[in-house]
Formats: sequence, C-alpha cells, structure tokens
Amino acid sequence: MFKDMRRKDRKLGNAETLEILKNGEYGILSTISENGYPYAVPLSYIYMNDSIYFDCSLEGQKLDNIKHDDKVSFCVIGKTHVLPDKFTTNYESAMIVGRASEVLDEEKNKVLLELLHKYSPNDIEKGKEYIKKSDRATKIIKINIEHISGKARK
Repeated sequence: MFKDMRRKDRKLGNAETLEILKNGEYGILSTISENGYPYAVPLSYIYMNDSIYFDCSLEGQKLDNIKHDDKVSFCVIGKTHVLPDKFTTNYESAMIVGRASEVLDEEKNKVLLELLHKYSPNDIEKGKEYIKKSDRATKIIKINIEHISGKARK
C-alpha cells in the first residue's frame, strides 16, 4: 500500500523514528481539500498511545478537509545541521500516514494535560485554568497511525 523508501541506507528503525515523534517541537499536517488541493499547516502536537494528537479551534480549513477526507500525513523534522561546503544537510525526520478523527471527554482531557506538560511544564496550574476556560472552544484531533517511516542523514 505504501511505497518502500528509496534511500534504504538512510532509513531509521522504529525506535529512532518514535523518538523523533516524541521529542519534536512541531509537525506539519497535510490534508486534502474538497477542491483536491493539498493543504499543509504547522502545528503543536503530542505523540501518545501510538497516535498523534493536536488541538485546534472549532472550525477552519484543516477541520473542513478532515471532514471531507480523513486521510492525512504528518511530518516532524528533528535535528538538522547544514553542511555548506558539502552542499547538503544532516537531518532526521519522521513521517506518518493515518486517519484523523475528533476525540472527546476523558481522552480529550488527557491530551490537553499532556500538551500542557510538553509545552508549558513550568505553568501547569495556570495551564489547567486556561484549559477549563477554553475547553468549549477547543477540539482535539487524533491521528491513528497506519504507516510510519523515519529517515536521517547523519
């Protein structure tokens, strides 16, 4: 169903790929709109329960696209280092393909707390108050991973 990586010498193992997902600061979500054009947007996320989760508002382009077609891809770039004299870059990346859907209730609350711990670890109590106030204006989307690959040039 998914094409094999061409540069097998750069293919990362599953454990290394998951580390990139766990430690990444942001990722790029790609969706397909109703008019058939791709739409890619950077966003904050967490990797939890073998899935990717992100928060968003109650409406917008990415939600419209997911409603139209729940198949998505998500890419995270890890460490990079430009090698100008070699005309290349050392890098590491993780790519997933899966299906996106909204999560609710207890799962939503767990994800919001994990996002808080990842991005605001020094403001947990203040963050919990923020979550209470913005809960009704926030959706949590889960990407169920169907395919994962990692690649690096080190």
